[in-house]
Amino acid sequence: MNSPSSSRPRQFDLIVFDWDGTLYDSTALIVRCIQAACADLALPIPSRTAASYVIGLGLHDALAHVAPTLPKERVPELGLRYRHHYFQRQHELSLFDGSLELLAELKSRHHWLAVATGKTRSGLNEALEHVALRGVFDATRTADETQSKPHPLMLQELMAEFSISPERTLMIGDTTHDLQLAVNAGAHSLAVSYGAHEPTAFADYPTRHVAHSVAELKQWLLQHA
Repeated sequence: MNSPSSSRPRQFDLIVFDWDGTLYDSTALIVRCIQAACADLALPIPSRTAASYVIGLGLHDALAHVAPTLPKERVPELGLRYRHHYFQRQHELSLFDGSLELLAELKSRHHWLAVATGKTRSGLNEALEHVALRGVFDATRTADETQSKPHPLMLQELMAEFSISPERTLMIGDTTHDLQLAVNAGAHSLAVSYGAHEPTAFADYPTRHVAHSVAELKQWLLQHA
């Protein structure tokens, strides 16, 4: 962890990425799987907008939100149906084009790289293995091993692991849950518009920038991070 001071980044030591919808092109599949799980239990099927909104939350919180009429004790049953549909199709998913190059460029500049996601630990590990990213990130946190977004604990734990202050930390995500997480932890944020939430929702948050593609995200980070 002791890199020469001259090789440290200009503004942010720690860059934390959300996973689904930010690096991983999974938003559409997650929406379909939420809708299919609700159909399996004869629940009202949420719209694409409603299903997209909960992406980034821990699975239990997400499903409880999209199925408010379902008794709490049956939310795990809905989760099993969601996982059934997701695992059948997850092999079709991939990183957004340009993500590998972006991460490699940031590592070459000696940023610490991390992931903060609403996925489970097993789900994230499987995804990292699938896209050959094991070892690229210096640390990761999942919703089942800490607090779900937007509670600040996930980001606070990552900052503490590297002894990085909030002022030197940038959270990147595609949802307002990610941006609120950054606010709650006192960190900076950057939003991407190509994931789950409509970019108009980002206006209420003090995000540094809204990137409309991975290429634009890379350009901003290389110029400003």
